[in-house]
Amino acid sequence: MIKIILTSLFTVSTLFALTPLDIAKKVKESSSGYESSRSVIEMVLIDQAGNRSVRVMHSMALENQDKLDGDGDKSLIEFKTPLDVKGTKFLSHEKIEKNNNQWLYLPALKRVKRITSRNKSGSFMGSEFSYEDISSREPLKYTYSENLKKVDLNNIKTYKFERYPKDEHSGYSRHVVWVDAKRFVILKIEYYDKKKELLKTSKFEGYENMNGTYRGSEISVVNHQNRRSTTLEYLEDEIHLSLSERDFSKRALKNWIWKKFYLLY
Repeated sequence: MIKIILTSLFTVSTLFALTPLDIAKKVKESSSGYESSRSVIEMVLIDQAGNRSVRVMHSMALENQDKLDGDGDKSLIEFKTPLDVKGTKFLSHEKIEKNNNQWLYLPALKRVKRITSRNKSGSFMGSEFSYEDISSREPLKYTYSENLKKVDLNNIKTYKFERYPKDEHSGYSRHVVWVDAKRFVILKIEYYDKKKELLKTSKFEGYENMNGTYRGSEISVVNHQNRRSTTLEYLEDEIHLSLSERDFSKRALKNWIWKKFYLLY
């Protein structure tokens, strides 16, 4: 009996020893270790009237595993369909604490446009995702509430907490985050605008453990203010590839052609 009581006390103390920042770091760890990746992603945009438009993107990512230089991961996205966005590319160099470096290549103009910090709250290619949403994995980009709750979400035990973007140009005042208490993956985020009103809700589904790295297969976002939504579905996803830094340079924005992989889409 004494052993059971002590075990219970230890479990409770361990729960409350975790802080929201600790959990955020565990979330980052759970998706780390992929080294480099490539994905084929279908983006579905739905407007207020229920009209759908579909886009297909090819994406590559490179993990920075040492983090000693203040840099985070790098990613490169190219739109393949439809014709009006084909060839548009988006390059992101994440920073651990500072603002990310982001660039957009516009094939019609044949020029590279830098996404400034003031513009990162803008819509990413007409979707309900912002440039800020596309690359914001680093835990130190936020401050956190002291209040941590353990609640059920769709019969899954989760940690629920709030985080606040440090970037003064963020489009959000706060996020409310639900994290799976067992796998340490994000299941849901509510985004509140600068007026502190609910703006969007994102849901993250279809997680698969790929050799110790959790990868989601679907991300959906609903904008409660304009009644539009966007879903990203991963049609193909591979990790542990032979990508290098040069694949994620600014030069790659103009010259990058997907030659390394055989794709069905």
